[in-house]
Amino acid sequence: MLETERVSFIFADARELYDDALEMLAQNRLRNAADKAWGATKRATDALILARTGEEPRTSGQTARLLRQLRGGDPSLEHLRLRYGARQYFLHGRAFYDGVLEPAEDIIRDVRETIDYIRDAEQMAAV
Repeated sequence: MLETERVSFIFADARELYDDALEMLAQNRLRNAADKAWGATKRATDALILARTGEEPRTSGQTARLLRQLRGGDPSLEHLRLRYGARQYFLHGRAFYDGVLEPAEDIIRDVRETIDYIRDAEQMAAV
């Protein structure tokens, strides 16, 4: 698969995970919605990194490290890097792993705002 096709495929996967997160919200399965939203966040970030570097991260640690490196050369990525870290902590760590689902309104907002993160990553990938 060509690199540009792979980037498009990963962004499409991020959007599919986001749709799954919304479905989980509709079923009142907040923990699973948080996990799907985190997965969408990671995949969108992976696609951005692949588009910018030609390297596809495999782990969330690699993703965070490569995003920090990219930010060093492009300060406009700082906001996305901070959002990535916050989403990893709250959606993946606290909500999914620790099962801390309060306040529910915050988690629901974070899940719904995942589409904004995906769109921002897509725009940054096109730079």
